[in-house]
Amino acid sequence: MTSRSLTVLRTGPLALVQDLGRPGHAHLGVPPSGALDPPSLRLANRLVGNPEDAAGLEVLLGGLVVRAGASCTVAVTGPSAPVLVGGAHRDSPCHLRPGDELAIGAPTGGLRCYLAVSGGVATPPELGSRATDLLSGLGPAPLAPGDELPLGAVTGVPVGADVLPPVRVGDELAVPVHLGPRDDWFDDPVGRLRAGRWTVSERSNRVGVRLRGPALDRTDRHRGRELPSEGLVTGAVQVPPDGQPVVFLADHPTTGGYPVIGVVPTDALPLLGQARPGTRLRFHPRG
Repeated sequence: MTSRSLTVLRTGPLALVQDLGRPGHAHLGVPPSGALDPPSLRLANRLVGNPEDAAGLEVLLGGLVVRAGASCTVAVTGPSAPVLVGGAHRDSPCHLRPGDELAIGAPTGGLRCYLAVSGGVATPPELGSRATDLLSGLGPAPLAPGDELPLGAVTGVPVGADVLPPVRVGDELAVPVHLGPRDDWFDDPVGRLRAGRWTVSERSNRVGVRLRGPALDRTDRHRGRELPSEGLVTGAVQVPPDGQPVVFLADHPTTGGYPVIGVVPTDALPLLGQARPGTRLRFHPRG
C-alpha cells in the first residue's frame, strides 16, 4: 500500500510548511505567520483541488526536490521557475505517480515559489495553523532531507489553467503606506517618504523587509527618546534609531518600542515578500 506522503530529498536554501497563518493570537505574543505571498499559495491550492487555506510548501530560491509516495496532483506558483519531474520539464499543475521525483529550480523575478499537493500537507496544526513561524518557533521545523510530510485526503477536483501568469517583481516597487500612528515623531514624514529611494537589504527575511537609503530623521522633540512597547501589525513600517525603515512581514514581533511611521496595506505585501535584495523601493504616503 502506498503512503500518501511526500519525502523531502533536498531543500535548497530554505523550505517551509506554510498555510494562511494563525491570526488573532497577538495577545499571546504569537505572530500571524503564514505564506508571505498568500495569492500564490491560494492559486496553487485551487489548481490541485484543495481549499485555499490548505498547507503547502514555501520554497526560497528553488532547490527543493521531493518524492511522491502516492499518486497526487501538484502545482507550483509564484515567480517563474523550472519544474521538473524525472528530469523532464512539466507544466503546472501536473500529476505525480508513486515514486516520481519533482524538482523546483531557481525562480526569476522573485524569491519564493509555492508548492501545493492534492490533499494538502497534513502536519499537526498548532493554534489552528500548520504554518512555520521562524520567530516564535511554532509549527514544523524548516524542512530537511529525509523529512516525510503526510498528505491529507483528497476532497476536490483539480482546476486546470490555460495560462499560469508568474509573479513578477520589477526593478522598482512603488509601495503605498498609510501614515501613523507615530508619523508626528518625524520631520516632514510625507515629503521624506515621497522623495526617498531605498533598496531592499540582504538582511531581509520573513520577519521584515529591511531597507537601505536616506535616514528618516526624528523631530528635535523626539530625538533620543523611545516608546514603551506597543502593538505591531503586519505591514508596520518601524524606524529604528539609525533611521533605516523596516517593513514588517508575517513573522514580525507583536510588540515593539521603535516608532511606526506608517502601515503598508495588506494587498501590497505579497510583492514585498517576493522582493530580492537590491530591489529599489519608493513609498507613496497616504494620509
